[in-house]
Amino acid sequence: MERFYFEEPTIDRKEEALAYIKEFYAYNSNINGFGGLYRYLDDYECWLKKLEEDYIRTPNEEKVPARTYFLVRENDKRIVDMINIRLALNEKLKKSGGHIGYSIRPTERRKGYNKINLYLGLKYVKNMELRQS
Repeated sequence: MERFYFEEPTIDRKEEALAYIKEFYAYNSNINGFGGLYRYLDDYECWLKKLEEDYIRTPNEEKVPARTYFLVRENDKRIVDMINIRLALNEKLKKSGGHIGYSIRPTERRKGYNKINLYLGLKYVKNMELRQS
């Protein structure tokens, strides 16, 4: 049975993270749950700084505090999924979006990995105090 774990994005994962996003473009697939990485293809380091800011952000109607993680397959250390856990919700996210957003790499679909990602995400938030505003 394959095993997976969450990993915080770091500079060490830059090349694989960018390849992950580029795969979505290659497959003409929707991009969701990435903490905005697709907007930082030319400045991964800036994206890492943005993630730090996201975590301490004060919620408003434009943005909410969040944590973003890679779902990594243990045996080959490949990023197969990403998850964005929103620590609070604004009115828009209350209606559509919710606390968790995620997307799976196009070449890793139909293997049940999104279920694993969601399960680990729910375990992560189980004991967190999530805010509704």
